[in-house]
Amino acid sequence: MPTPDSVATLDALMSDGGPDTLPSVLEAAKTSMIELLSEAPVPPSAVRVTVGPVTIEMDWPGAAPAAAGAPAPASPATAAPAPSGAAPAVRSPLDHIHAPTVGVFYRAPEPGAKPFVTEGDTVVPGQQVGLIEAMKLMIPIESDRHGVIDEFLQPNGALVEYGDPLCSLVPADGR
Repeated sequence: MPTPDSVATLDALMSDGGPDTLPSVLEAAKTSMIELLSEAPVPPSAVRVTVGPVTIEMDWPGAAPAAAGAPAPASPATAAPAPSGAAPAVRSPLDHIHAPTVGVFYRAPEPGAKPFVTEGDTVVPGQQVGLIEAMKLMIPIESDRHGVIDEFLQPNGALVEYGDPLCSLVPADGR
């Protein structure tokens, strides 16, 4: 978790509102991200950073890193390992299929039609899993790897942005 000092620094910089604070805001956001990443047991599968007003989103494969207590190699302040009451179930790491553009995500070719794929379906590279409507264009969303659809992370008809995870995919072994 970011230290109170780094959060306070971000709060102070953002409340200032001065035009010359952008480099300071970026540096404080970078410090906060480094602290978060150093405490994670595994690297995130996706990172999204928005500068004004600061947004930092990280997506980890499988379970959230809340029970993480890994030592911080890049940070001088290291966290003590957090006790974990029960060992989590071992699960394959999840991959994600991401939105290639901004638009509206659809799981089926038209309203009322059968979805391209559903949870539990096996997909192969090049297989269509959905589409995004952007400026009246229908852009097919295709899997780029073998795997099984674990779950859809965006509802049908959701407005998505570039890079948003659309569905999680359990990768097929050896492919």
